[in-house]
Amino acid sequence: MSDAIAVPDPLDLTQRLIACPSVTPEEGGALDLLQAELEALGFVCTRLVFDEEGTPSVDNLYARLGRAQPNFCFAGHTDVVPPGDPADWSSDPFESAIVEGELVGRGAADMKGAIAAFVAAAGRFLEKQGRPAGSISLLITGDEEGPSINGTRKMLDWLAEQGETLDACLVGEPTNPDALGDMVKIGRRGSLTGRLTALGTQGHTAYPQLADNAAHRLVAMLSALIAEPLDGGTEHFQASTLQISTIDVGNPASNVIPARASATFNIRFNDAHSGASLEDWLRRTLDAACRKPAGGRYQLEVRISGESFLTPPGPLSAVVSGAIEAVTGRRPELSTTGGTSDARFIKDHCPVVEFGLVGKTMHQVDERVAVADIETLTQVYARTLEDFFGGD
Repeated sequence: MSDAIAVPDPLDLTQRLIACPSVTPEEGGALDLLQAELEALGFVCTRLVFDEEGTPSVDNLYARLGRAQPNFCFAGHTDVVPPGDPADWSSDPFESAIVEGELVGRGAADMKGAIAAFVAAAGRFLEKQGRPAGSISLLITGDEEGPSINGTRKMLDWLAEQGETLDACLVGEPTNPDALGDMVKIGRRGSLTGRLTALGTQGHTAYPQLADNAAHRLVAMLSALIAEPLDGGTEHFQASTLQISTIDVGNPASNVIPARASATFNIRFNDAHSGASLEDWLRRTLDAACRKPAGGRYQLEVRISGESFLTPPGPLSAVVSGAIEAVTGRRPELSTTGGTSDARFIKDHCPVVEFGLVGKTMHQVDERVAVADIETLTQVYARTLEDFFGGD
C-alpha cells in the first residue's frame, strides 16, 4: 500500500475537462488541468508544443510515473470537434449537465470521459498497489480531431529521440457501439482519399461533336471504380469499400458542355491492400476507363491518412478483454471496424488496442455518456493495470 494520495473522482474530472473549450487546436486549459492532477499523483509531466509551416501549433502532454520497463501507456486526446450552434444543445456544450443519469457535453464520449478514467484508474492503482514494477505513462494530444500533424505522430518521434520506450498502449477512443464492454479495437482499416478531375473541352449542348464532355468521362471513370468489390474481407477485417462523397461540375448553364468535372471518393481498406497498391490500381483503372470510348485527360490527387494495421490477438488484448469481462461480465468482440485513430501511429512503436466509452453520440449535438459508465470504465482501466503488472 502507498501513502495517502489524492485520487480524483472520474466524473468530477470529466466535468472539469468538458468545461475546458479545447476545440482543435486550442488547448483550452485541458492539459493544464491534467498536468496538475497527474503531478499530484507523482507523474513527471512534459509539455510538447509542435508546429509545422502552414499548420497551427499544438500543445501536447507526456506524463510518466517510474523509469523502469515495462512502460504501459494510456493514449488519447483532449481536443474536441466544434459544438455547432450552441442553441441546438439542451444545455451549454461546455457546461456539462447530468440529465436522467447521462452526462451531456462536448467531449463526454470522445474522449474526455476516458481521459478522466485514465487518471483516476492510475490513482486507484497507486493507492492499492503502490508504484508498479515498471512505469505508467499517458500520451495526450490536442490534435487528433484536426490534421493529426503536430500531435501523436510528433510526440512519438520525440519519445524515440529521448530513448523512451512504450511496451503496450491502450487508446481510450469510444469503441463500444451499444454498451460498455461490447468491443475492443485491435486494428483499423486504412483510409485513402482521392480527388478526381476529368478534363474536356467546353461547347454547346446542341453541337456535342465540337466539344468533349468532361462530365461523361467522369461518370465513366467512377463507374469503373465501383464496378466490382475491392475484396471480400480478410481474417480480421471486413471488406474494403470505396464510397463517392461528392461530384461537382459547377456549371450553371443547361446548354453548356462542361470542360471540367470533379469528384471526391474515400476508400477504407483492409490488410489485403496498401495505400500504394490501391493508388496503382486506381491509375490503371482510370487509364483504362479513359480509353473507352475515346481518349481523354484526367487528374488524380491521392492522400493516404493511414495504412491498415492489426495487433493480432495476444497478451495485450487478453489482459484488456479479461479486465472488461471481470468488471462488466461481458466478453468483448475483438474488432477492426470504424474510422481511423491515433493508434495508426502508435502501432509502429508497440502493441496497441483501443477501448473506451459508448460512441453513439460522439460528434453529435448533445453528446453524452451514462454517468455509471465513467465509473465502470475507470474500474476496467484500473483492473487492466493490475493484471498487466501482476498485482494482487
